[in-house]
Amino acid sequence: MAYYAFLDDNSVVTEVIAGIDETELIEGLDTESWYGNFRGQVCKRTSYNNNYRFNYAGIGYTFDATKGSDGAFIPPKPTCGHSELTLDEVTCRWVCTNSAHKVEML
Repeated sequence: MAYYAFLDDNSVVTEVIAGIDETELIEGLDTESWYGNFRGQVCKRTSYNNNYRFNYAGIGYTFDATKGSDGAFIPPKPTCGHSELTLDEVTCRWVCTNSAHKVEML
């Protein structure tokens, strides 16, 4: 079983589903293409174990095709308002460089 995220026109995740194994072909298409064509949305595989595309996709996450070799799912930016809040390029997760601040994830 594999997991797939559907993206809107702004590359924001609208839904995540469990689907068929990513190594299978359907009607000659890879699974991302087949699900994308079937739903009329861009579809990207995601990893429940966070070992592919950095983070497991969730509703509201953004897919950034420029990160890593296969792109990355970036969680929504926390609303804590810390000016030191940055996106860690290694983990593609939000971190705060001020140790006195606690990052509140949505």
